[in-house]
Amino acid sequence: MKKLLLVTILFAFQMAIAQEDALVFFNEKADVAASLANPISILTQDALDRKQLHNTPIDERDVPVDENLIDVVEAQPGITVYAKSKWMNSIYVRGSESQIEALLDLPFVAAIEYMDKSLNFSPGGNGTTPDKFAIENPLNRINYDYGAALNQTEMISVDFLHQQDFTGEGMVVAVLDSGFPGVFSNPAFADAIDEDRIIDTYDFVTRQVNADGSGSHGSRTFSDIAGLIDGDFVGTAPGASYYLYVTEEGGAENPVEEAYWVEALERADSLGVDVVNTSLGYQDFDNSSYDHDYEDLDGQTTISARGASHALDKGMLLVTSAGNDGNSFGFVATPADSPGVFTVGAVDSNENYASFSSYGPTFDGRIKPDVMAQGEGSAVIDQNGNIDFNNGTSFSSPIMAGAITSLWQSRPQATNLQIMQIVREASHLFSSPTDLMGYGIPNFEEAYNALQILGIEDQLLASQFVMYPNPADNIVSFSIPSFVSQAVVEIYTLAGQRVMTSEISATNNSVTIDNLASGMYVATVISEDISNTFKLIKK
Repeated sequence: MKKLLLVTILFAFQMAIAQEDALVFFNEKADVAASLANPISILTQDALDRKQLHNTPIDERDVPVDENLIDVVEAQPGITVYAKSKWMNSIYVRGSESQIEALLDLPFVAAIEYMDKSLNFSPGGNGTTPDKFAIENPLNRINYDYGAALNQTEMISVDFLHQQDFTGEGMVVAVLDSGFPGVFSNPAFADAIDEDRIIDTYDFVTRQVNADGSGSHGSRTFSDIAGLIDGDFVGTAPGASYYLYVTEEGGAENPVEEAYWVEALERADSLGVDVVNTSLGYQDFDNSSYDHDYEDLDGQTTISARGASHALDKGMLLVTSAGNDGNSFGFVATPADSPGVFTVGAVDSNENYASFSSYGPTFDGRIKPDVMAQGEGSAVIDQNGNIDFNNGTSFSSPIMAGAITSLWQSRPQATNLQIMQIVREASHLFSSPTDLMGYGIPNFEEAYNALQILGIEDQLLASQFVMYPNPADNIVSFSIPSFVSQAVVEIYTLAGQRVMTSEISATNNSVTIDNLASGMYVATVISEDISNTFKLIKK
């Protein structure tokens, strides 16, 4: 009897010793888009006020860990859950090594990190663990199969933004056009519909909510921003939210349409819209006495040009097609002439000027268009969900509008003027613009890298560390506040393992990261007075 008792005690003791502690990382969260769209649901008002005061973005890290997933883990044999971290999207568990290891079979578990660090590297312990950066590193972040939209996307490097997880999420876009029939049954917009990201529709001409309008032009232009059929077609901001507004009166051409357009801008402003796409332009009308002469195209004469200037002052960024009069009237129409509008001309698939694309300068001598995108042979999705190819600056404009939306998402505290200028400066003809192509074709990877350091406010530089560039190849640098003499940079994996420590100062503010594998890291800069934490992407 004593022998049996001793064996039982020894077995219990061995079981106790065999217990291990570990972090379990999830690869998903629930209701992210809804939570970020309504941050008061996940943060207190005091927290929101503080984030606003410090210009701190609210992102996916603020969304709680999915309690349903925690319940599933806790129901596994021998597993006890002790804590959770929304910032790391992880939970702290205890169980035997084999019980913890079995959690990797759950589809939502991305990786495991044992508190006993030797288990993380031993062949028998963690050797078969999937790449813990599976949803973070450059090879496994968002990599759409763009299908028919590949050329127009890669031409301006919007795919780079998408790979950094910037697809317009949290940004709001208004599309002003002639009509959007079939949008709510079109498979290209299924994700946006399912996630309630088509917020509202309105027809300013007929004064009704239905936005079918007088034609399908809007459905097609909208597809170049929001369309998503992976493997066949991807718009340039498939993660944004949208208002769809009809401002065009079918069968007639009258300046009242400019007034509808301005009214729609005013509503968009009141609703907090960030970016507006307009694939419309006005120059000649049914009544020729209403026509806009070249002298009127000075950016401040027409109804729509004046309305655009107000919209710019209110903080929105307006993207507008240059027009298709390159072979007739020639010059950009209105509102494309407005300094408050980012005007987009058209090139073909080989990046050559498309002959129909309206050109500059404006009557007062300003460069228009601002930039170019593919508008000849542009891939679109029609009102029935079929892929088609169309010509016109009507399509180069939404391609650019979506790209700008995804870019702005990466630094939403930047102003509309800053975004417009940085995209111009990232264009291939910036140093020698032309009347036909303005500043040329933008490279949004260059724009993204520049945006991270452009326009950094003096107050920010004076009070915080700033890291740049990001993503980085071999070296990452830090701006250092004047009151800081030296600081320590610590770089961690997303699982919390420190992989690098380096000292920096005002005269030696760079850190070499050659030895880091490509992927996502957390960089913390610490001094006696302040510390800042950054998400670092190593190319």
